[in-house]
Amino acid sequence: MDKPVSFYAFEMLYWCGIRLGELLALTPEDFDFQNRKLRINKSYQRIKGQDVITKPKTKKSNRTIEMPDFLCEEMQDYLRMLYDQKSDERIFTISKSYLHHEMDRGVKETGLIRIHDLRHSHVSLLIELGFSAVAIADRVGHESIEITYRYAHLFPSKQAEMANKLSELKKGDNANVSEKP
Repeated sequence: MDKPVSFYAFEMLYWCGIRLGELLALTPEDFDFQNRKLRINKSYQRIKGQDVITKPKTKKSNRTIEMPDFLCEEMQDYLRMLYDQKSDERIFTISKSYLHHEMDRGVKETGLIRIHDLRHSHVSLLIELGFSAVAIADRVGHESIEITYRYAHLFPSKQAEMANKLSELKKGDNANVSEKP
């Protein structure tokens, strides 16, 4: 919270599940606040000392993400903080190493995780909220839902919940069977 650029960057990474390069390529024109949409259609890299905007990692990485209301408000606040920002200019003009340093600083203070783990955490949260692997893969730009399925182990309580529901179903069937003539 003491560094707004870091705060807003981490908010975007966590609540949208975007990749770091996708975050660093964002421009004001990628936001449609009226419809709560964020367009992901490019990625930022630093190659041989030059800032380079490239296509996203995969075809599926080109996507539109719906943002929660509070994040739209936060990002509008952030954009208002930027001086003389053009619609096609990057809004996070920081480096990957800067964000890694900020994450390391936060980890020391809070015991949190790596930057890419924010993306994993976003996927895990969506799984916990009950969204399908297909919907999650579409949101985070996974080329295949098989990649999304790799996260299923993060919520073993779902397995227990499934087993309990199956047990309830079986008990219900037994009750129905015993009532039948």
